[in-house]
Amino acid sequence: MEQYKRLIKYLKPYWWIVIIATIFSFFVSGVTGAMAWYIKPLIDGLQTDTKVMSLYPLLYISFFLSKGIFAFVHSFLMRIVGAKVVRDVREQLFNKIITLPMEFYIKRPSGELISRVINDSYVLQNILGYSIKDIFVEGATFITLLVVAFIRRWDLTLISMIVLPFSFLAIDKFGKKMKKISQKTQEQTAGLTVRLTETISGIKIIKAFMREELHADKFREENRKFYSISIKGARTAEYSDLLHELITGIGLTGLMFYGLSLIHYDKMTLGELFSFFGAISLMLTPIKRISSANNKLQQARAAADRLFELLDQEPAADGSIEILPVRDGIVFNNVTFVYPGTKRKVLSNVNFQVKKGELVAIVGRSGAGKSTLMDLMLRFYRPLSGKITIDGVNINNATSKSLRKNIGIVSQDIMLFDETIRENIKFGKLDATEEEVIEAAKAAYAYDFIKDMPYGYETLIGERGVRLSGGQKQRVSIARALLKNPPILILDEATSSLDTASEQIVQKALDNLMSNRTTFVIAHRLSTVRRADRILVLDKSKIVESGAHEELIEKDGLYKTLYQSQFYNEDQEISK
Repeated sequence: MEQYKRLIKYLKPYWWIVIIATIFSFFVSGVTGAMAWYIKPLIDGLQTDTKVMSLYPLLYISFFLSKGIFAFVHSFLMRIVGAKVVRDVREQLFNKIITLPMEFYIKRPSGELISRVINDSYVLQNILGYSIKDIFVEGATFITLLVVAFIRRWDLTLISMIVLPFSFLAIDKFGKKMKKISQKTQEQTAGLTVRLTETISGIKIIKAFMREELHADKFREENRKFYSISIKGARTAEYSDLLHELITGIGLTGLMFYGLSLIHYDKMTLGELFSFFGAISLMLTPIKRISSANNKLQQARAAADRLFELLDQEPAADGSIEILPVRDGIVFNNVTFVYPGTKRKVLSNVNFQVKKGELVAIVGRSGAGKSTLMDLMLRFYRPLSGKITIDGVNINNATSKSLRKNIGIVSQDIMLFDETIRENIKFGKLDATEEEVIEAAKAAYAYDFIKDMPYGYETLIGERGVRLSGGQKQRVSIARALLKNPPILILDEATSSLDTASEQIVQKALDNLMSNRTTFVIAHRLSTVRRADRILVLDKSKIVESGAHEELIEKDGLYKTLYQSQFYNEDQEISK
C-alpha cells in the first residue's frame, strides 16, 4: 500500500483533471446501465407493439455515440495525468541522481540508472494512463450494472454473486504472481540496457579487438532471458483470462437454464431475462478489465519499488561554510582513504602542504593514488580518516558549491557534451559574454581551429567531442577551465595521450592556464614536472619523497627510478 500512497501524492497537483475524468467515467457507466435497462421494454414491447422497432435503434445509436464520447474524454484526460506524473517523476529522479555521492555510481552501472529513469517510469505512465482509467470506468460500470440486474431479478442476481468471489480470488492470486514476474522483467530490462550502453560506449575497443561476436553472444543471452520472463508473464496473464472465462461460462450457463425455467412457469418475462442477462453479460467486460488493470497495477508496484528505492537514496552530505579564494594554502593532514566496497588503503596517513600560487607535481607508479588525491580535494569522496583544509577550513564542512567553484580540472579523460563548441566552453561560466568566450579560446590556442570549423563556435561536436581531434578536445576543455577562472587548478595527465605536435600546442595553453594559480599536476611529461616548485612521489599509498627535481635526482630514490624509466628519453630530446 505504501507505493500506492506515494503514487497518489503525485496525482495531487492534477486533482481537478482526475475529478473531471471521474465524472465522465460515471457518464460512461450510466449509459452502459441504461443500455441494459432498456432491453426489457424493447423485448416486451416487440410482443405487443412493433412500432418500437423504429424508436429503439435511434435510442441505442445515441447510447453508443454518447458512451464513445464520454469514454474518449475520460481516457484522454487520464492519459494527460499519466504523462504529467511520469514527467514529474523523471525530473525528480534526474535531480536526485545528480545529487548522489560518487560512491553510489561505483556500485551502479550507468545502464541500470538509465533503465530506471526511462523504462521503469514508462511503466508508470501506462499504469496511470490505462489501468487507473479502467478501475474508474469499469468499477463504476460494474456497480451500475449490478444495480440494474438486482432491480430486474434480485433472486438471480444473488445467485450470480456466488460466482463473483471465485473471480476476485483469481484476480488476487494472479495479481501477486504478476508483481513478481514484473519485478524480474524490470531487472532484466535494466540488464539489456546495461549491455547495450556498454557496447555503444566501447564500440571502438570492441571493433579493435574484434570482439563483436562475443558482445553479440552476451546480448543474445540477456535478450533470451528477457524473452523467457516475458513469455512467463504472458502465460500468467492468459491463464488469468482462461480462468475468468471458465468461471463466468459455468455461472452464465446455470443462470440461463434457471431463467428459462422461470419463463416456462410464467414467473419471468422474456424481456426481464434478456435485460438481466444483458446486465450480467455487460458486467463480464468490467470484471475482465479490472483483472487486467490489477495485473498492471502489480507491475506498477514492481516498477515503483525500483523508482522509490532510487528516490530514497541519501544525497551527498553538504557543509555550510563558504570557502573564499585561497589566501594561505591547502593542507592534507593524515589523510587515509579506502574505496567503498574494498579493503586496500589507496592512501595511508598522507601529509603535505601547498602554499598559494605553488606548482606541485604528483608522480608515482600507476595505481599509486595520484588521481585519488585530487578526487578527495574535490570531495568526490571523503577520507576514511584525517582531513583536508583550505585556509584552515575542513572541506567536509564547506558547501560543495563554494569548494568546487574554487577548483578547475583538466584531465586526460576529457568530457565534452553533444552541444556546440560555444556551449562547451561556456560550461565553465554560463553567463560569459561572447568576448570572454573568444578570449578563453585564444588563450587555450583553440581560436584558429574553431574559426575554421564549418559553423565556427556553433559547430556541434558530437558525443564526448567525437568530431574533434584529441588535441582540439583538450584545448576546448582548457578554454572551459580558463573561463571558469578558478584559483586552484588540477591537471590530471592532461597531455599524456597526445602526440608531440598536439602536446606542444596544448602545453602553451596550459602555461596560460597555470599562470597565477595554485596548481596540482599529475603528469608523465618531464617538462611540466621539472618546472614544479615541489614534486610529491607517491608509492604504496604514501608520500615517500618530496622536493624539487634536481634535489630528488640526487637522492637516488624512487623518483630517480621513475625518471630513468619514464622521463629519460624526453630529457635527452630536450637537451639536444
